[in-house]
Amino acid sequence: MATLREIRERIGGVKSIIKITSAMKLVAAAKMKRAQDAITSAKPYAAKVSDVLSFLAGNASDVVDPLLQERETISSIGLIVISADRGLCGGFNTNLLKKADKHMAQLREQYPGASLHVIPVGQKACDHFDKLDVDVVDSFPGVFTKLDFGTAQDIARIGVDKFASEDFDLVQIVVNEFVSVVKQDPIVEQFLPIVPNVDEEEQSPYGMDFIVEPSLPDVLSSLLPKHLNLHVWRAMLDSNAAEQAARMLSMDNATRNAEDLLDDLELNYNKARQAAITTEILEVVGGAEALSK
Repeated sequence: MATLREIRERIGGVKSIIKITSAMKLVAAAKMKRAQDAITSAKPYAAKVSDVLSFLAGNASDVVDPLLQERETISSIGLIVISADRGLCGGFNTNLLKKADKHMAQLREQYPGASLHVIPVGQKACDHFDKLDVDVVDSFPGVFTKLDFGTAQDIARIGVDKFASEDFDLVQIVVNEFVSVVKQDPIVEQFLPIVPNVDEEEQSPYGMDFIVEPSLPDVLSSLLPKHLNLHVWRAMLDSNAAEQAARMLSMDNATRNAEDLLDDLELNYNKARQAAITTEILEVVGGAEALSK
């Protein structure tokens, strides 16, 4: 059985852990609120760009942009995998990287002979793919320390250049989607080629007759890069919000577990202290009886 001193030291250590995990939970909650605000600000613009792009692409049967063309043969696939830079966020990174590995295995079965290339974003993804036998085109560690739209543009540019030069026939994004504070789902999104969501009901507000200035190809060539940059940026914002939500829940669980452990330690300390006092009393009574005899 542990001594009173050892139990006191463990109690002090657990109390320190509770202070740290509680502080980390508050910090994660504040960061998550800012991340949610960023997503809320970005989504309406991204949605409108996507709507306009779908409308124009759906009515541009005579205009063919390379970024809208699906390849008949898939011989090379690029994956943009977005993870966190740090741990202590539960299964956030583990679930994402398992999803990426599983999806890569599915792609090898679906497209036999196709080469796989990875663009890891976030320190954990970079570390993971450094250990695997897979071609890393470029890596972006430490991007979530200070999120920058320029980073999203750089990532999107790599995917676009590789697709335009036919080095990639398909480009996808693997990312944790922020569903709610208690739910973050790793998903796979199509990046290139762009598949417009053409819906007649959604097109009706724009009318059937329209004039595009300066021309439909020019507008599409200007709109497509904006859409792709926003796609990567939204994915990074989603991942950041999901990471902070996962870290907040993880630190909350760690705090609760530490508090339960603290209760058990304090109970054991009180039991050990009572046993020590009882032993001392018995020794005093036994000594007194021995002297009286």
